[in-house]
Amino acid sequence: MNNAGLNNSKTSKTADKVSIIIIWICLTILSGLVMNWFFSKSDGTILGRFGAIVNAALFAALGIRFVPLWVDAWSKTGKSADIDTFEENGINSHNEAGKNATLSNADLRSVSIRIFFIFLLIDLLIILLIYILQVMSGNREPFKDALNLWRATDSASYLTIAESWYAKTGEWDRLVQLVFLPGYPILIRIVNIFFVGNYLYSAMIISALAFAGAGTMMYRLLRLDYSHEEAVRALKFLCILPGAFFFASPMTESLYLFLSVSCFYCLRKKDWFSACALGGMASFTRSLGLVLFVPVLFEMISHDIKENPLNTNVGIKRIMKYANLLLILFGFGCYLLVNYQVSGNPFQFLIYQKEHWHQSLGLFFNTVSYQTDYAVRCLAEKNYHNFIGLWLPNLFCIFTGLGLMLAAVKKMRPSYTAYYMVYYVIAMGATWLLSAPRYHIALLPLPVALSVISRKRWVEEALTVAYTILYVLYSYAFVNRWNVW
Repeated sequence: MNNAGLNNSKTSKTADKVSIIIIWICLTILSGLVMNWFFSKSDGTILGRFGAIVNAALFAALGIRFVPLWVDAWSKTGKSADIDTFEENGINSHNEAGKNATLSNADLRSVSIRIFFIFLLIDLLIILLIYILQVMSGNREPFKDALNLWRATDSASYLTIAESWYAKTGEWDRLVQLVFLPGYPILIRIVNIFFVGNYLYSAMIISALAFAGAGTMMYRLLRLDYSHEEAVRALKFLCILPGAFFFASPMTESLYLFLSVSCFYCLRKKDWFSACALGGMASFTRSLGLVLFVPVLFEMISHDIKENPLNTNVGIKRIMKYANLLLILFGFGCYLLVNYQVSGNPFQFLIYQKEHWHQSLGLFFNTVSYQTDYAVRCLAEKNYHNFIGLWLPNLFCIFTGLGLMLAAVKKMRPSYTAYYMVYYVIAMGATWLLSAPRYHIALLPLPVALSVISRKRWVEEALTVAYTILYVLYSYAFVNRWNVW
């Protein structure tokens, strides 16, 4: 064996040891949290406890599969470090047959434009579907009046903020609107002033354009690693995720998805400033935008290890590159400044979340426990509307999200999985989780996971039928206000 082979063998063994150490540390921490929770919890059903343990086990399994990919991505000789198929003169990718397929920039622009307008059409079809379901449910209002259904859930708060900003004094329901970030309401106000004159319509126009932009950027992003067929398949699954009708609503889902996907795209092109600036916009739109710090840092480190620059000039560039990460924090910092300006406390939103919604950051597996307990209680009380509209969809997303990622983790960029896991721990760890489907539809890795695990035709068809049925059922629950949030 030559020296190169010996070095590679030593590097591989070192990577394996590092992976094992990280896995054992993480498993020890997770096991400790689960055991402490289990023995200190005095209430709850057996089914809820069992569900929590299964959830923690699935998360651990995902981590076990992810860690070697993480270590590999941060290794100079690792395969993950070499995944970079973007080229200046075209986009290379593999198709299902394993052959290279090249898409010219002109063709890419043409496809992108088509996707943009197709997604605008899908947005209109969502609005039409919701109206048809309203009529089927007995609502005989004219179409214009029926659009007021979209003011339900958090939409009313975003529209009020856009119209009147945050309240320093007044009714409690107005004060607590400070928990909703200002990025989206500011856009609504701008569009309303210059173009429309109706806050609801302005918000829905922004959501439609952001949804179309998100679809376009997702296609361009996925074509860096996947075939045209796989990229389009991911877009299809994005559009039929249960709760995807929220992309047409006057809320932040479409805008956040557009900003986060665009962040990933710029990241892949090594445009660090643009990636972090978009991340900052995302964190000014939604608090979970801060999580983009994780994949951006992940890709930066992976790139540095791969390039291994030695001279001083590149070292200075490296420092400047990492300084861009402050932009992501800056976006959320602006929101804290708004909190201070309105209430005198930059963290007042945390107080309102705790006092009004009983909301704080907890353990994600405890969420499964109390969600299961509430679901069981609803069934016992024959409260089927809450069961179908609230607790069952939440539990479905909590478990299927992990299952999909577990099946697809080795077919995705490690930074996608890192993003998913941190996002999941925070979003699903809410102590009063009501909107798991909404959190999941704006999460880039999920439609990608669905696409890569459905390369076989029968799997794709089965998942398409299943998700379409669930989409329509959940839409019906939303129309009838079965506590769909």
